[in-house]
Amino acid sequence: MQIFTEGSGTPLVLVPRLEGRWEFMRAAVDELARGFRVLTYSLAGEPASGVALDRSSGLDNYVSQIRNALDEQRIDRAVICGVSFGGIAAVRFAAVHPDRVSALILVSTPGPVWHLSPRHRLYARLPWIFGPFFVAETPWRLRQEMAAAFPRLRGRLTFALAQLRTLTRAPISLTRMAERARMISPLDLTAECARITAPTLVITGERHLDHIVPVDGTSEYARLIPGARRAVLEHTGHQGVMTRPDAFAAIVRGFVENQRHAAA
Repeated sequence: MQIFTEGSGTPLVLVPRLEGRWEFMRAAVDELARGFRVLTYSLAGEPASGVALDRSSGLDNYVSQIRNALDEQRIDRAVICGVSFGGIAAVRFAAVHPDRVSALILVSTPGPVWHLSPRHRLYARLPWIFGPFFVAETPWRLRQEMAAAFPRLRGRLTFALAQLRTLTRAPISLTRMAERARMISPLDLTAECARITAPTLVITGERHLDHIVPVDGTSEYARLIPGARRAVLEHTGHQGVMTRPDAFAAIVRGFVENQRHAAA
């Protein structure tokens, strides 16, 4: 398993989004590394991950990656931070390995009972045909969020060019993305939520700006996980980890430090 590490201090595992490549969160990794020893990686099945996907294991492929990352780095317990799709794996890991989770952070994660819309279900079934439609509509769905995060056109263009550069270095597969979406669509994580004992923070963007994953669905984790808290990353929707990595890292640091003081 290929693991990228940066920083020192409290260990934190950052689980990637649906794209499957950690490189799209590089700015967040750099910011988090100011206060944490960050471990991240590409998702199982990605050529850069070094881990084959076992289709019979479903979501547990990604649960095993979290455990293996801790084992390979000889870390007993860590903050587990899952972003979007990665939050689904983080929830299950926290439920089945409570002794290895010092804190759980879920960022814009699809709700405990989440389903593909009929249109996206079609995209996911035939990604090689409908993938271009999904790609083409994405800028339109993100237009309000980008304007909120980057009020000036120059900022939006700079961000878009940086993403394109990342895409050339870390190409994504619409087929693998579709397979992951199909994998989590039938899941119900309600029971897992009730078993989580780690201090939990649920981070969302603003309700009117996230047109990828409904904020109300993500907020269900704060209701179902005992003692969970909520935070809103302002001026963002679903892309806040990438558009406002400094503010995201500040929220994470503040939560973990507060938990440490409370425990002391």
